[in-house]
Order: sequence, then structure tokens, then C-alpha cells
Amino acid sequence: MSAPPAGTVPAGLSATQAITMVAVREIRTRVLTRAFVIGNAVFLLLIVGSLTLAAVLQDDPGKPVKIAVVGEANELNPALQAAGERLKTPVLIRELATPEAARAAVVNGDVKVVLLRERGGYVARADKRLSPTLQALLTSAVQQRAVAEALTARDVDPGVLAEAASGARLDVRFERPPKKDADQRTALAFAVVGLLYLQLLGNGIAVATGVVEEKTSRVVELLLAAIKPLHLLAGKVFGIGVVGLIQLAAYGVVGLTMGAATGLVDLNGAAVGAFVSTLGWYVLGYLFLGMLYAAAGSMVSRQEEVGSATAALSVLVIAMFAVAQASVSDPNGDLSNTMSWIPPFSAILMPLRIAAGVTGPGQILGTAALMLVTTSVLAVGAARIYQASILRTGSGFSWRRKAAATG
Repeated sequence: MSAPPAGTVPAGLSATQAITMVAVREIRTRVLTRAFVIGNAVFLLLIVGSLTLAAVLQDDPGKPVKIAVVGEANELNPALQAAGERLKTPVLIRELATPEAARAAVVNGDVKVVLLRERGGYVARADKRLSPTLQALLTSAVQQRAVAEALTARDVDPGVLAEAASGARLDVRFERPPKKDADQRTALAFAVVGLLYLQLLGNGIAVATGVVEEKTSRVVELLLAAIKPLHLLAGKVFGIGVVGLIQLAAYGVVGLTMGAATGLVDLNGAAVGAFVSTLGWYVLGYLFLGMLYAAAGSMVSRQEEVGSATAALSVLVIAMFAVAQASVSDPNGDLSNTMSWIPPFSAILMPLRIAAGVTGPGQILGTAALMLVTTSVLAVGAARIYQASILRTGSGFSWRRKAAATG
């Protein structure tokens, strides 16, 4: 191996200076690329667009539903109003003279549905579809009218019966009442799981790919002329991790800002806590996986081999995502509670549990400490593999053989 040209990299660097130099190089190399800027801009636009669309499409319980009635169908008016009150859906009734005018109003979007009285009963005509709430409202009104007609036919005053029924109340009490922001917490948990999965998997592969790129271009030989392999490893992992953290922070800030602007998210302690915990647990998860991905990348010499070298780690990240997805609907279940103590599953399950509000300081501190200890132990082995493999350009070693060789 020939010596690198003099003056290529500074000589006599301290550990901190060496790690910082490599980290800054990684950050500049990735952040200043056109692909990075365009890719993140598109992703941020997707966040803004999806939240805007969700706000437009969400049901507004305070908005009255417009219903047209024709001819004798106006006898349903009191029942429609009563059903709307029960379902907490205000009803705005419009009486029209002819079926043709009512149908035109439906097609034009002036009303949601038109009701007509025919020989066999009542007919509802809508443009394309009826929401479940509106269909339930119409069915309830028709049934209520049918009951009233049957009572009147038997000389029973429907008003007396309705007054008696209105006085009956069912007091429902929950053993574990849902939190006021339960829906928001579920949405936050789902978003946390998705973002962490993308960031951990994407940045882990970026570490492995970057290592192989340096080996292929022989840049690593120049760097190792002035710094130690472990400093190069730490700087690369740290630099790519900072880029990923900046991305995650930008996604979170834009998402929370747009969520608050559209009324989908309340910027309360739960939302801010979920955001902060996501950043913290990303750091822990990335440190765990980043070192291993770097070691895997150092074991091969061609880009084509990166996939096979990192396959086991990628399967691990996918398994983390699968467990987290299964836990979103029941964040306090046995699966989530048990697996959150097992590194690296803690990195994706604990922010989920924090967003859902089902964990306390004891579990947060305990799982974080266990994650740090496990990461430290694995980092020693990964660093030894990296140090022994980074300058090797022959055929790749397996994890087992490489660990034995460094033992």
C-alpha cells in the first residue's frame, strides 16, 4: 500500500478534533447535495399536503347537514330534527316542490340527500354516497315516524310516550376512561413509528454505503494516514446521525406547525413531549444500529455486497417496525410493555408509549439505561470488526468469522 500524499489531511489531531473533522465532512457531503435538498423538500411538502388534505376531509360535527324533503315527506321534519339532536348532528331542512328540483339540488351539491314519500314508504336519493352518520340519522327518523304512526292508529299519544322515554337516562361509567386527547395521541404514536422506522433504516444503510464508498475510492487510506480507525468510525456515525436528527427535527416541527394550523393537533404537553422523546430515542436507536451498520459496511469491498452484508440488520429494523405497528392500537398491551425493555426495540416502542401516555419516568429511565449499556457493549465489538476490516479489500468475511478474527 503506498503512502498517502503529504498534506492531504492534518497531522497530529486529537481524538476530538479527528472525530469532529470527519463528522463535519460527512455533514457537508450529504447536506449540500442536490438529492438531499430536493428529497427533503419533497418530503416536507408531502407532510404539509397530507395534513392539509386531512383537515379538509375530516368531519366537522358542528356543521349542519342539509336535507331536502318533497311533498308529504315533510312529515319527517320533526323526526329528522330529533334524530339530529340524538346524534349530535345539526340538521338543516329545505322543502322543495318537485322531485326534479330536489334531485337537481343533490347533483349541484346544495343538499346532501333528498327524501320523498312513495307508495312503499320513504325514498332517499343522494348523489354518490351517504356517510354512516347521515344514513343512521335518516334511518332513525323514518323508524321514529313509523312508530308514531302505529301508536296514533291505536289511539296512543306519541308525545306521552316520547316524554316518558326522554326521562330515562343511562349513566355510563368507565373503569379506565379514555383521555381527552386519545385520538391525537394515537395519531402521534403512528407518526412517531413511521418516522423513526424511515430514519433508522435509511441512515443505517447510509452509514454502511458510505463506508464502502470510501473503501472503493481509497479515500479511507488518506484519512487513516492522520487519524485512527476508531476516530474515523465515530466521526462517520456521528456526522450521519446529526444529519438524520436535523431531518427528523424538521419533519416534526413542520408536522406539528401544520397540525396546529389546521386544527388537527393541539400543541399541548403531550405533543411536545412526543416530539422531544422521538428525537432522544432516535439518537439512542441510531447509535445502537449505526455502529453495527458501519461494521457491516467495512466487511465488504463493493457496493453490490452492501445489501447482503446489512440484510440481518435491516430485518431487525423491519421487525422493530412490525412490533411497533402491532402496538399502536394497544400501546399498553403485553407486547408493547415487554418488548419496550429489549434493545433495540426500545428505540421505537418507548417514544410510541410516551406519545400514547402509557408509561412513566421509571420505565423511561430504565429502558434508556439498558439501551445505553447494550449499545456500549456492542460498540466495542463493532469497532473491533471495523478496525480489522476497513483496509481489507478482498472478499468479505461473515459476521462470525470476522468476530473470531478480531478475538
